[in-house]
Amino acid sequence: MTAEPGRSVFLVGPMGSGKTAVGRQLARRLGYAFVDSDAEIEARTGVDIPFIFEKEGEEGFRAREREIIEELSQRPRIVLGTGGGAILAADNRERLAARGVVVYLETSVRQQLLRTSRSRNRPLLYTGDPRGKLEELIAVRGPLYQSIAMVTVSTDGRKVAAVADEIADRLRERGLHC
Repeated sequence: MTAEPGRSVFLVGPMGSGKTAVGRQLARRLGYAFVDSDAEIEARTGVDIPFIFEKEGEEGFRAREREIIEELSQRPRIVLGTGGGAILAADNRERLAARGVVVYLETSVRQQLLRTSRSRNRPLLYTGDPRGKLEELIAVRGPLYQSIAMVTVSTDGRKVAAVADEIADRLRERGLHC
């Protein structure tokens, strides 16, 4: 499958894989706008993700996420950083795969722990065993990320700029002209 010039780029991967940081730099390199689906949900609701989880549960949050993905995935020439669990909904997977180029930012649980240890904005890690939770999440989500990814890039121990450069190069190789 080759990408059409001007197609949007959708970043998927677990929390702490670098979707927001890499997404911002990749968008600059491609001359695209960057949008983060979680930040968009927070901006529209006026509350943070943990508050939504607390009041509506994960199911309520996922419903909001599906609406945002439906809308944002139709925008042209954007880099979209999705939430780590966005791929759980079959609708989201189908939309992302059909409407743009999906890039899976793969990272180890060890790296995720390092990157998320100071964050208070990760309700799924409000547990006594964050490592166990991350391992459980990647066991379920990893195959889903891979199932829709056109490109997979490891982010472990790498600088954001190097990851963004690799993605831009690999997209160009696949026919995305920027």
